[in-house]
Amino acid sequence: MKKERKSTVAVSPEVIDRRIYLIRRQRVMLDADLASLYGVETKTLNRATKRNRDRFPKDFMFLVTAAEARSLRYQFGTSNGHRGGRRYLPYAFSEQGVAMLSSVLNSPRAIQVNIVIMRAFVKLRHVMATHEELSRRIDELEGKHDAKFRVVFDAIRRLMGPPPSPPKRQIGFTAPANPPKMRARV
Repeated sequence: MKKERKSTVAVSPEVIDRRIYLIRRQRVMLDADLASLYGVETKTLNRATKRNRDRFPKDFMFLVTAAEARSLRYQFGTSNGHRGGRRYLPYAFSEQGVAMLSSVLNSPRAIQVNIVIMRAFVKLRHVMATHEELSRRIDELEGKHDAKFRVVFDAIRRLMGPPPSPPKRQIGFTAPANPPKMRARV
């Protein structure tokens, strides 16, 4: 009699956190990222979802537009379709869509990876809720205290916001404002 081995999935939450994107004000994961986590090809994952289309309404899974795909490509630096990259637009899966995938891809690995992904989504929701609570408390404190602390509150708000984008560096040759005069050879 053979013993069944329970396979463990070595997927870190940090890897999953980096694969959660914000598209159309929703936190989603792309089909190619999910397929690599589940250990299947992207076309296999997409075929399984198309066979079970009734399980994936528009708020669970949607096709990314060309503009959204370009924006994502700039974020993580993939090639375009003309140079051996992806030829079709990706599907994006919301948290509910990812949960539904475990029933469509009914394998032990899919179930284990799904557990890790669901924990990552919950952690992300918790972080966002904490951020909103902190912002609300700062607003309350600011209302209670006078202008002496305004500098402190402004500094805290700047720290909570997104980091400023670095200035764009000029590329190419720039001619000096006052070029040196050339003497003619005689």
